[in-house]
Amino acid sequence: MRTSQYLLSTLKETPADAEVISHQLMLRAGMIRKLASGLYTWLPTGLRVLKKVENIVREEMNNAGAIEVSMPVVQPADLWQESGRWEQYGPELLRFVDRGERPFVLGPTHE
Repeated sequence: MRTSQYLLSTLKETPADAEVISHQLMLRAGMIRKLASGLYTWLPTGLRVLKKVENIVREEMNNAGAIEVSMPVVQPADLWQESGRWEQYGPELLRFVDRGERPFVLGPTHE
């Protein structure tokens, strides 16, 4: 499907809250749409670009002999308590319990 066939709009004006030029261009081109501060929806054009960049990086990593991993976003609280980051992050760390009353966090980092 051609981009011209999408029922998505582009912007003529630069949004006032977009300071970085790449951010401005992506918003104006209809690649992303802002939901809230720091939260964006990838629109079809932007998602195509993102997938192409991912494939380029994946190819280069494969050529270098690296392997890809996928880490869970939800992590057990034990890992965070053990490292001392449970207290260090404070209220910004999204904490919750599962049905079995086991504590978990939404991992802000994956190192």
